Amino acid sequence: MFPQERCSTVIGTVVLLAIGVAGCASVSSSDWFPSVPGFSNVVTTSADRNALASAQPTPPSSMDENCPSADIRQGASTLAIATKTQQATGSDLRYQLSITQLARQCALEGPEVRIRVGVQGRVIVGPAGAPNQVEVPLRYAVVREGVEPKTIVSKFRRIPVALPPGTTNVSFTDIEEDLRFPMPSKAELEAYVVYIGFDAAGERAQPPAKKSAPKKK
Repeated sequence: MFPQERCSTVIGTVVLLAIGVAGCASVSSSDWFPSVPGFSNVVTTSADRNALASAQPTPPSSMDENCPSADIRQGASTLAIATKTQQATGSDLRYQLSITQLARQCALEGPEVRIRVGVQGRVIVGPAGAPNQVEVPLRYAVVREGVEPKTIVSKFRRIPVALPPGTTNVSFTDIEEDLRFPMPSKAELEAYVVYIGFDAAGERAQPPAKKSAPKKK
């Protein structure tokens, strides 16, 4: 009877192992690395660190400390408008635009960073006289600085500013509420800068939309 008892014991062991394996199925695990009872849940990590960083960027601990700085784009802090010439000088000047102050605020909304940018500036009337209303062309852009700078997001706005008769200068304020982009890695975010400046070309700086070819009859 000993061989039969041993066989029963082996069968019983197999059954217990089968039950144990079946029990593991309810525990979080991967296909190639099954979970074992008594251990913590299985957490898999990609060996490709670059792929992992792009798939799961590590957000900064605080947007207060990691909000990109705001700066005036080089050569775009003032804009002079003349009656005839490209470069306004002397009595030819109608009005001049200048930026006096910047402000910005960041928030993390899901997988995106949202930035609010504010600009204060001034319109100064020139000797040639300005119209009763002027348009202030402003360009907002988030740029990743480096050997090859890259524009992440850009917005253009024209702000109407009234100039009452007899006024020599008027201040203006504009706030862009929604500059947003996907959250990069913390190291990459440190290279981001929010640039603001006057853009006389405005929409003309953007490439024209391609016209669709006419349908063949």
